[in-house]
Amino acid sequence: MQKYHNIDGSSGVDVELLAPGSGSSGINSIAVVNTHAANSATVSIFIQTSPSSAASNTFYVIKGVSVPAGTTLLLDNNSLLSFNNRTSTGYGLYTTVGSSDTVDILIS
Repeated sequence: MQKYHNIDGSSGVDVELLAPGSGSSGINSIAVVNTHAANSATVSIFIQTSPSSAASNTFYVIKGVSVPAGTTLLLDNNSLLSFNNRTSTGYGLYTTVGSSDTVDILIS
């Protein structure tokens, strides 16, 4: 499984990377690439159940991490990236970035 996302922080909302129930349980790594030439990007990645519900459970993989301009943050701990994504009541994977940030997120 490989997924690629271009994230623009100007949207100011959580961006769904993997929907709950999409069956994407074998994540080996997540690469967060800051595509801006001069500014750092602030990135959070989290898993969450029922994102539209006020009673959702949220657990952060990273929160408010500053990724320097033109660099890549690689998350490659299989145990950290393992979560129930097989059913619609499982977890989805989401990100938020700073309002002026642009990043690419590659999931494999």
